Amino acid sequence: MRRLYPWWSGLLLLALVAPPAFAAERFDHGAWDALLREHVTWQRDGVASTVDYDGFSADRPALEAYLDRLGTVDADRFQQWSRADRLAFLINAYNAFTVELILRQDARPASIRDIGSIFRGPWSQRFFTLLGERRTLDEVEHDLIRGNPALMDARIHFAVNCASVGCPALRPQAYTGDALDRQLDDSTRRFLSDRRRNRYQDGTLWVSSIFDWYREDFVAAAGSLGAWLAAHGDTLGVPAAARPALRDDQLEIDFLKYDWSLNGEDR
Repeated sequence: MRRLYPWWSGLLLLALVAPPAFAAERFDHGAWDALLREHVTWQRDGVASTVDYDGFSADRPALEAYLDRLGTVDADRFQQWSRADRLAFLINAYNAFTVELILRQDARPASIRDIGSIFRGPWSQRFFTLLGERRTLDEVEHDLIRGNPALMDARIHFAVNCASVGCPALRPQAYTGDALDRQLDDSTRRFLSDRRRNRYQDGTLWVSSIFDWYREDFVAAAGSLGAWLAAHGDTLGVPAAARPALRDDQLEIDFLKYDWSLNGEDR
């Protein structure tokens, strides 16, 4: 006997299996990924990277096309993405516009801090549009990422790149929502493994000035800076016997001088 269903059952089934009509299409970072793979190279066993700014300059039209596409995304579309897609978008935007800032200079600066003036430094330059507004790099990092509890993650300090040797490495691949957690873990591991920027020596843990400047973010993530560092003690090379003291803020922590030289060659 043929079984009859209400006329609306087909519509209900379609609603259950079809993606929401309002879901925004994910942003394709493929163009940025291709540029990074071509012009960024791992150095020193993968704990640092160098950027070929001349190569980026030769591919400037491709970079500018990607930046223009970033600028077409409005706040409404952005908010429809997953948390991972939103964070990946902002990290890529920060890194790509930083490269663009270097390329915009008449002569290649020895340091990003040579850009601008005492009143308006490199991170205060309002030179691009993102999410419907003219933005600065400071606004992307400190307002859109760090200032947003829904997106903030202490690991972003090992992902956003300030075009300097002292910075965590610019990855030779774009961040993506699907791989974001793994990429952030990997970028953190690479940076903490760099003994030029983080090392245990004679009872003192010497770490990057990043941990001094953004201490509050690591405290928020783990309760104290020492606790955050202790959780990564193996990667930092802290002896197991010294980690309880580090976790309890009883181990001396000092901060290394930051190298602001342009990351255009291996150091």
